[in-house]
Amino acid sequence: MVVAEAAAVARAAAANATDGARLQHERGRREPTIEKTVLDSGIRVVTERMPGSKSVAIGFWVGVGSRDEDSSVAGASHFLEHLLFKGTAERSARSIAMAVDAVGGEINAYTSREHTTYYARLPATKLRFGLELLTDVLTQPAFRPDEIDAEREVILEEILMNDDTPDDVVHAMLYEALFPDHPLGRETLGSPETISSMRRDQISSFFERWYRPANLIVAAAGDLDHNAVADYVAHRFADNELGEPPRRHAPDREPERLRVVTRPTEQAHVAMGWRALAHGHPDRYALWVANHVFGGGLSSRLFQEVREERGLVYTIGSSPAAYSDTGSVVLYAGTMPSRIGELFDVIESIISALREHGITETEHEVATGFLEGSLLLGLEDSGSRMMRLGSSETALGEVTSIEEHIERIRAVTVEDVTRVLGEVFDSPRSVAVVGPFDAS
Repeated sequence: MVVAEAAAVARAAAANATDGARLQHERGRREPTIEKTVLDSGIRVVTERMPGSKSVAIGFWVGVGSRDEDSSVAGASHFLEHLLFKGTAERSARSIAMAVDAVGGEINAYTSREHTTYYARLPATKLRFGLELLTDVLTQPAFRPDEIDAEREVILEEILMNDDTPDDVVHAMLYEALFPDHPLGRETLGSPETISSMRRDQISSFFERWYRPANLIVAAAGDLDHNAVADYVAHRFADNELGEPPRRHAPDREPERLRVVTRPTEQAHVAMGWRALAHGHPDRYALWVANHVFGGGLSSRLFQEVREERGLVYTIGSSPAAYSDTGSVVLYAGTMPSRIGELFDVIESIISALREHGITETEHEVATGFLEGSLLLGLEDSGSRMMRLGSSETALGEVTSIEEHIERIRAVTVEDVTRVLGEVFDSPRSVAVVGPFDAS
């Protein structure tokens, strides 16, 4: 029965690949146009025209994140993310919110370890309005003292909220263990101490130093004209100094083996991690396939063996992350404290089997099919296309076409995946646990 089921899965995957190739060929004839311009100021403008789209998405990507902060201002990037929407010299936070609501749009931002992104999604007819608004908040922040103090309290509440969430705590502890005494191991939110003590001049200085054209990418997708977007950005940033990108150093300490946080929780929360591949590494596609087989989807070994067959958890999975000089693969699971030993045993057996025998042809076909399909499904709207443009240009300095991206996924072999899995699992491992355990 298992053999027949595997054969059926393989036939379906092969049929899907054939159908996908034919549909991809047809779709390629009407592929939206991706264009890129490097302005005299140093800003990179990348757009994707989607004829007939009713929306447009715009993102301003600043190539600075929490790893680029001095420890004394840890959390400055995230603090800025909050403050820039608090108002400009001519706009209040309320007027920004009302202007966006008035056109049915959305505006938001997020901070990561290596970049901060400010974005808006609006009706296609409101492209210029979106550009004006995001340009204003990126060039004319007011930094009013009362708004800084108010937002400081909001961020402190956010930190407290995360500290009350065990799965957030366990991930934070894992990164501290995986990258000890390194900015990558710090939380993007900062700490209560740094946020409480951060002064207006420190925040303003951080902004003035890093929010420069050398670190800025403008990405947009929708029914738009590339030259019009580039011309507008060129005009608004014509007088800005180039600035310089941050200088980063790779982690130089070995990962710590274990961190335990004692909490009276109903579940034991477990995170396990390995250092992995940096942005642009040629094996990154093989790692994506490997991760899907390991714990990236419903058909993964972790989900099927730990949850479906043994009922040890409600949630389990793994995910890769990449940075400019390193990366990670992280596994998370939650189980009853009394079953944590059994959970570790099953995880170890899955890792040992993958290290010793690699993956099967069927698993390979399912994983590559998933990656290809999820990529195509993620291109349904302007927002997801803009995010693909911005993240790729920020991390790699280029945007690969959909066709090339899919070709690279299809080029991954079973042997590639087995090799990458061996390299990851043979590297030092960190484990973090949050639960009712003795931390000693």
